[in-house]
Amino acid sequence: MSDSPPRFSMIEPDAKAPTLKRLRQLSRLLDHAITIPGTKIGFGLDPIIGLIPIGGDFLGVMFSSYIILEAARLGVSRATLGKMVLNVIIDGLVGSVPVLGDFFDFAWTANTYNIKLLEDYLKFPSEQKSADRWFILAVLAGLLLIAIVLIALPVILIRLLWNALTGG
Repeated sequence: MSDSPPRFSMIEPDAKAPTLKRLRQLSRLLDHAITIPGTKIGFGLDPIIGLIPIGGDFLGVMFSSYIILEAARLGVSRATLGKMVLNVIIDGLVGSVPVLGDFFDFAWTANTYNIKLLEDYLKFPSEQKSADRWFILAVLAGLLLIAIVLIALPVILIRLLWNALTGG
């Protein structure tokens, strides 16, 4: 019996390929599920979900967070996880801006970028140290906080606008 502290649940080496395949499929569904006929331009469910008032960007961040969680379980380094989180934060915060954010969601494919970061890391995993459990929990807590802000911010803005229009 080992006296080492419990670690974050890691994915076994034999399960990495199916996990990566599943994450690629999710990323494609979120970023490039639909291709405009006659072009190479595509978009996925993420910008469509982002059109849902108030909760759409929250859902997009949650789906993107799943990719980051699985990347952490694959043993990705702190630096790579940090870049992945930054992509999701940019996607979520800019995507929450009315109208401009919806157009941004079509162009910014955070999930595709994150899969590329994950694949690049898995090609050369020994070059960087993998993230520890506390860092992963902090990342997930930060993403949850961002998601909550994405719900609260539009509600606050709508209330301020309503008060300004009604004089209340």
